[in-house]
Amino acid sequence: MPSTANSSVSLAAGLPASPGRELAGEHSMRMNISKLNFYYGEKQVLFDISLGVAAARLTALIGPSGCGKSTLLRTLNRMHETVRNARLDGEITLDGQSIFLQDVTQFRRRIGMVFQKPNPFPKSIFDNVAYGPRINGASRPLSDVVEASLRRAALWDEVKDQLHKSAYELSGGQQQRLCIARALAVEPEVLLLDEPCSALDPISTAKVEELLVQLKSSCTIVIVTHNMQQAARVSDFTAFLLNGSLIEFSPTPQLFTTPADSRTEAYITGRFG
Repeated sequence: MPSTANSSVSLAAGLPASPGRELAGEHSMRMNISKLNFYYGEKQVLFDISLGVAAARLTALIGPSGCGKSTLLRTLNRMHETVRNARLDGEITLDGQSIFLQDVTQFRRRIGMVFQKPNPFPKSIFDNVAYGPRINGASRPLSDVVEASLRRAALWDEVKDQLHKSAYELSGGQQQRLCIARALAVEPEVLLLDEPCSALDPISTAKVEELLVQLKSSCTIVIVTHNMQQAARVSDFTAFLLNGSLIEFSPTPQLFTTPADSRTEAYITGRFG
């Protein structure tokens, strides 16, 4: 099947348009999610989710705890397949091709993942970043790959003289940026982040947010965040989920200033959540 990475597809695929309201316009899609339903055993946790992930943009998933946003994120790199009795109906495509028809190992090299809690390997800073390129057979010298990845993660200047130091000796914020550098080292096409700042202090959070804004021009990013201010600061598009359903999906300024759904307005103004 030919790649459709540069085709223009509505970001609001599958969503009813509100009268007189543009949802998200026409943008180049990297991923598309269509009529996605997800179950843990007999319990359904996602209901008929349809949305697009724009290329070289940052898409935020927001909503109260338990609304399904982390589950949705994990389906994007097929992590749900590691959970017993989990099943999924619907379709997810990357560049127009079903992600479920691709070799999962090769596919996950294309989709990077950063988790809520920094999880560096019990290795040196250098070996953390070099791990993926080393096992995948890097075409460039590892030292070049490590430096480039740490620079992209805005960490190089802080660690360049201590690359053989244990990653555990870094601060929490530095460890999270190291995990981002480790994910970037294999040059993913899409980067998924599950509440990457929830365990960080405000200064470290600001550094990660600044990094994400810089990265999105060269990497498609999807972030789950419980922090609505963070979504407003860093994202281009925001999806609001509630009880496993997609309530609203719009350009971020639009969703936060003129939400189309009363439930979105109630959530962003703090009336529940």
